Amino acid sequence: MSFLPVFLWTDILIFLLVAVIAVAAFYIRTQPHLSTPWKSVIKRKRGMISVMILGVYIIVGLLDSLHYRPALDATKNAKEVYYSSEVFSVFDWLVLPLKQQLEKTYSAPFADRLFVKEIQTMDDGSINYDYPKLKYGAAHLASSDHKTSDIYQTILKASLLSLLLLFLIYVCHTAIASRAHVSQIFPQTKRIFLNHSDYPLHTFYFTAFCLLLLICNLALLSQNYHVFGTDKVGQDVLYQSLKSIRTGLVIGTLTTLVMLPMAIMLGIAAGYFRGWIDDLIQYIYTTLNSIPGVLLIAAAVLILQVYMNNHPENFKTIAERADIRLLFLCIILGMTSWTGLCRILRAETLKLREAEYVMASRALGAGSFSILRKHILPNLMHLVLIAVVLDFSGLVLAEAVLSYVGVGVDPSMISWGNMINSARLEMAREPVVWWSLTAAFISMFVLVLAANLFADVVRDAFDPRMQGTL
Repeated sequence: MSFLPVFLWTDILIFLLVAVIAVAAFYIRTQPHLSTPWKSVIKRKRGMISVMILGVYIIVGLLDSLHYRPALDATKNAKEVYYSSEVFSVFDWLVLPLKQQLEKTYSAPFADRLFVKEIQTMDDGSINYDYPKLKYGAAHLASSDHKTSDIYQTILKASLLSLLLLFLIYVCHTAIASRAHVSQIFPQTKRIFLNHSDYPLHTFYFTAFCLLLLICNLALLSQNYHVFGTDKVGQDVLYQSLKSIRTGLVIGTLTTLVMLPMAIMLGIAAGYFRGWIDDLIQYIYTTLNSIPGVLLIAAAVLILQVYMNNHPENFKTIAERADIRLLFLCIILGMTSWTGLCRILRAETLKLREAEYVMASRALGAGSFSILRKHILPNLMHLVLIAVVLDFSGLVLAEAVLSYVGVGVDPSMISWGNMINSARLEMAREPVVWWSLTAAFISMFVLVLAANLFADVVRDAFDPRMQGTL
């Protein structure tokens, strides 16, 4: 084989989560009382915009979760295939120029020369102290004077390409809609164009155009320029920002999976059974809240680091070491962040257990676990969904803070937190190297903002008091 598949623990858990979500979506489609709130999320403009933005992030994260080790060039007499010790992903293969085009050191966005001066030996043997020309950035230009016009031409090409792709999406949408409604194409074209639909189609196409415009511009411009500049070792900052998406998504989703079972089971048990069970659970989460979370996470990460240093034979590649630390960080964050949701569910369960339909079920002889499964848990799911989406944003930001203080993900793993951590020294330079921090901030800000907007729409959709206003 020309490559060897690599299955990291986080990859397995991510695609297992995708499979569970796909099964849940198929089940929800068959249940009108479950599908109606989710449809109302898409029918709102904020919901449509946030879902499309989150979809782009998720696609990048999934592509970056398909890992492999490429085969090394074999000699003529070699009978065995040897594979590289470096782990690549499908996303790395798609953006290979961004990964491989390394400069010597810092360069500003769209620059054609390095950010610092160096002593250079000219062709005639003279010594010159100036900014060296980049190896890849704007290397196709004969003169720096042509850079501005070349950038404008590239942006124009990207804009035309995005319009063409948007038109193809519109044609496909019209064809699918005409087949689904068993009608001619022209009436469906008119219906979609005039937005005669329950869904905000104008918002959909405007957001699609903005996303396509951004993607096409980044794709075409990054072929000849470093759009967000390069860092200290000459690596493209745009590549780092895109690679950090997977780390943020893993922290946000896998930590939630660890947190949910404990929060749901303990919160419902404390609120429904009360007595000594309630006292014990309250004692557990009160004690856990009294321990500083950062210190607990730091201690756990250091213990894992000691284990990895003492057992290097268990980790074949650097990626596997970094992945284990990332997974362990998700577990620790999940173990320390379930208390808030547990308190909310406990308080809501205390109220639900006194509801008339619960008391009637108890009087008719229904068992406790039957009541919990049929009456308590379904009426708590809207709180769980809202908490999950809100906690996702907080966990993405928590990774940045933990990596900044040195107890986050492995330094060899690209993440927004590591980018911010390395940028703190760059901000003290003169002149200031500002683009690494800016790129990490913009990427993380867009993801967190989209997640918060989505959480707001989900809260309104699943809140019974808001049903009449949607």
